[in-house]
Amino acid sequence: MQKTDIDKQLKIIKRGTVEIISEGELKQKLERSIKTKRPLNIKAGFDPTVPDIHLGHTVLLRKLAQFQELGHKVIFLIGDATALVGDPTGQSQTRKTLTWDEVEINALTYVKQVSSILNTKDNSVFQLRHNSEWFRSPPFTPLETKRRQQKAMMSLTGFTFENFVELTKRYTVARLLERDDFQKRFKENRPITFLELFYPLMQGYDSYKLESDVEIGGTDQKFNLLVGRDIQQAYGECPQVVITMPLLEGTDGVQKMSKSYGNYIGINEAPNEMFGKIMSISDTLMMKYYELLTNEDLVTIKNMHPKEAKIKLAEIIVKQYHSKEKAGLARLEFKRVFSQKELPRDILEYKTDGTKTILTIMLNSKLAKSGNEARRLLKQGAVSFNHSKIDKESFIPKQSGILKVGTRRFLKVIV
Repeated sequence: MQKTDIDKQLKIIKRGTVEIISEGELKQKLERSIKTKRPLNIKAGFDPTVPDIHLGHTVLLRKLAQFQELGHKVIFLIGDATALVGDPTGQSQTRKTLTWDEVEINALTYVKQVSSILNTKDNSVFQLRHNSEWFRSPPFTPLETKRRQQKAMMSLTGFTFENFVELTKRYTVARLLERDDFQKRFKENRPITFLELFYPLMQGYDSYKLESDVEIGGTDQKFNLLVGRDIQQAYGECPQVVITMPLLEGTDGVQKMSKSYGNYIGINEAPNEMFGKIMSISDTLMMKYYELLTNEDLVTIKNMHPKEAKIKLAEIIVKQYHSKEKAGLARLEFKRVFSQKELPRDILEYKTDGTKTILTIMLNSKLAKSGNEARRLLKQGAVSFNHSKIDKESFIPKQSGILKVGTRRFLKVIV
């Protein structure tokens, strides 16, 4: 019976994973958990560098939810201290540093957003932690006025010089420089700050402090996750099992989902916007979304017509983050606008005096979230006014009409 339970858990855990380091160790931990009746500590860290969680993040969150359903404890670690340092993973240059204020504002939104996926109310399967608990003294407390007023970079007064010496002597610079990101920058003579070298050690120290049994992360986090194993062993602790999950490509089907690439689908986005973005992905990517974002039987989905399968996917995801009713309305609106070529019912209006450029209108109306995004959309030919494509940011509408950005964003411009 015990073997059956472990095999059942392993089957659920392995769905959608890329790599488990190592499966044998995981099996031993599961056996020990059943024998001692102590749930495993499942760690996942999220640096609140941006305020919104998108579907790419939910790949990890869904795996955490599966561990909760199996009776294990998820430690949702908000990396408020590491967010100030900045993860160098995949970066060609040093990240812009944040302030405690910026990190705090972003962190406050995270728990509320993940509650739609994780059970955040049961303390036996969920624990919220901040790594400022051990990297700052006194620990960072959200919404504390005194802390909000502090604009300086992270203070390591809680993490004493003795702690710093003890941690850094347990890992070599040569090992840190093995990571591809650093090697590439070193060869190109691009700067690498010591703070960036320290980031993997901080993440590893998190695992030691939390007594992590399993840590989950994307494939791009493999180096950092393995450092966690090494740090735990260096402190004489049992190393965590590392589980890597695939990176979810965004709506462009090429780059990983990210706000910086403008290809993300936020879980707080309006139902119609979310539905339309999902309908825009390729049929090939659709199957990956099904595997990583739903519990649907993949064989059944493969036997469906691609269009119907994609509509079903969009409804499932909108329903999960909004409601069944809103998912149904989003489906009807999508059909009306895109199949019947009609304008949305809730199209917004924007009044101008005939002097504002198309770039200004896009920014003021929030059809684009930044100047860079607006310029990219214009360059890609994704902007039209009264059915004519616009590619110059200096274009000024001289008459009223419909501004269309991409396939889902409309604005009635009134001159």
